[in-house]
Parts: sequence; structure tokens; C-alpha cells
Amino acid sequence: MLADLAREEGFDAFGVAAPHSIPEAAPRLAQWIGEGAYGDMDWMPQTMERRSSPASLWPEVGAVAMLGLNYGPDEDPREVLAQRGRGAISVYARGDDYHELIKGKLKRIASRFVPRAGGDIKVFVDTAPLMEKPLAQAAGLGWQGKHTNLVARERGSWLLLGAIATTLPLPTDAPEIDHCGSCRACLDACPTAAFPAPYQLDARRCISYLTIEHKGPIPHQFREAMGNRIYGCDDCLAACPWNKFAALGREARLAARDENRAPPLAELARLDDAAFRVRFTKSPIKRTGRIRFLRNVLIAIGNSGTAALAPEVLRLLGDEHALIRGAAVWALSRLVDWEAFAELRALHLPVETDESVRAEWRTASGHA
Repeated sequence: MLADLAREEGFDAFGVAAPHSIPEAAPRLAQWIGEGAYGDMDWMPQTMERRSSPASLWPEVGAVAMLGLNYGPDEDPREVLAQRGRGAISVYARGDDYHELIKGKLKRIASRFVPRAGGDIKVFVDTAPLMEKPLAQAAGLGWQGKHTNLVARERGSWLLLGAIATTLPLPTDAPEIDHCGSCRACLDACPTAAFPAPYQLDARRCISYLTIEHKGPIPHQFREAMGNRIYGCDDCLAACPWNKFAALGREARLAARDENRAPPLAELARLDDAAFRVRFTKSPIKRTGRIRFLRNVLIAIGNSGTAALAPEVLRLLGDEHALIRGAAVWALSRLVDWEAFAELRALHLPVETDESVRAEWRTASGHA
């Protein structure tokens, strides 16, 4: 019954895992956290014990149904990387926020299932301390590839996950096995070498983490490698050979909005708080906020090599937020010659009070 309801809501994959089906996940998580690879995502160590198994999160759970929604793109997301004056937005973030979309679907399924079958239900979409990818593998939806993301034989890497936990002891599905073999295409595709080994991700080097979760300045060592990626990175996903079996996503609300397909960097640099909120209504980008988003846009402008964008950067040297001003300093140092940069430095440095921005001026002065 639950599988039928999932299909009616448009889900492309369904399977059921037992609550104790991922015993290897807890020690792997503990090792990852012990190595500090979670960066400044402080909720990871804080929720480690509850995250270790569904029963730790909800002791009454009898089974966990994992559901997958295909979001296969209609183009290779890496093509935009050559358009240096435009921004590259991760495929999943080009349409509506999948968190809200999938949660609504799961709630509708629950409202129809419980009156018929009984029991209690909880639904989860990414934000709860639940190990979705190991559970999805245990439920037979796919396997965690060497890039640590889920890969499905029928859909490649383009699958968004949701979970329905129930107190009922549902029949479980056979787990999927690993089909990566000797392939390392995803590892080699990473522009920042974020994979110290197969099946291991150092979030501190990951462009998706740096552009979305990281709250401070982008570390200098990764800025050039970011290119024009302004929200997330699809390189490791897009490189997977299993994508040859992927189909175009059917959910219209996840389809890319026209304004999120390679948007001009100059246009994005002009967004104030109100315009940012309007432009990214119902988008996951809105949750990151204008400050971090414009930080990313400025890094992309600095990497563009387009001196015509310098006026956009110069205007943002006066932004009220130090994170934006610091990124503007770096971008400007990449776009103008030494004489112009030195003159601008003399004009702006005496009024700068934030030490992190002053440090950017000093660093940029040595490389301008």
C-alpha cells in the first residue's frame, strides 16, 4: 500500500529498510567527525548519537520507507562552467526547494496511509538526524558511490531522498550492492580534491559545502578552483558513468527556472536584500542568504577575468557586510592592474575597520 501511495505522489523509487539495517554507519560517522571533516557544520557532532540509527532517533520505529524523486537535468550541468561571466548553480537548486516539495508529498502519503494501516508515522527530508543514504542503500534504492552520494542503476546520481518512519513492522527489501568497480571518475572530477580516498569526503574542501554551509570567507586555496560555481557543485555527480541510464526528471517544480540557468554575474551582484528574497522565493538558495551568496558571486567575478565587471565589485566594497567587502577586495585584485588596485586600496583601507577585510587588502596587495 505504501509503495502504491508513493507512486501516486510521483516518486520514482521506493524501498523499505529495517531500523537496525545500517550498523556500519555509526562507526564511519564517528570516524568522520573525529577527523574534523564536517567543517563548521556543528550539528553533526551534536546529533551524532541520534543519527547513528533510526531507533536512536525514534525508539518506537518498526521500519523506514525510503523514497526517491528523480531530478535528472536536461543538460550537462558542467557546460556552464565555460561561461565565465555567468554563474553555475547546482541542478537541485535551480527550481523549487525540494525540502518543502518532498515533505508535502510525504505528509500526504502519511495522511492516507495511517487511517488504513494504523501505527504512527514520522516523515523526514534531509534536515533531521537520519542517515538517508545508508538507509536508501539498505532499502535497495541504490548504493553510496565513491563520491559518497547515492547512485542508482536506473537513474544514475540524480535522486532526491525522503523517508517515512513507521511503528509498523513492514516487510523489508533487499539491500543494493556496490557497482562502482574500479571506476574513479567522480574522484578525479573534483576540482578541489575533496576526496582523500574512495567513499570519503572532506567537507572542508568541497565546493558544495564551501558555497552553501560555510559561514566565513572562502579559504584562499579553493577560490580559483571554484571557478564560476556560485551555489553548490555537480562535478562528481555529473561525471558518474551510471548517468547514461538517467532520465529527465518529471517533477515540474524541480525543473530549472530560466533565471537560474547560467545567470549573469553582474545581475546577481546588484541584488539587495529585498531583491534577493524575491528572486529566490521558494528556492533553497534563499536559505543561504544574500551575504554568503554574494560572497560566492564575487569569487566567481574574480575568476571571470572580465575587467568590465570591476564596477560591480567596486560598488560592493562599501557593502555593510564584511564578508561581502572581503570577497570584493579579492575579486577586485584579480580584475584590475596594480596601479588601479593600489589607488583603490589607498582610498578604501583607511575607513575599513573589520580586521578580516584589512587582511584581504594586505593579501591582495601582495598578489595584485
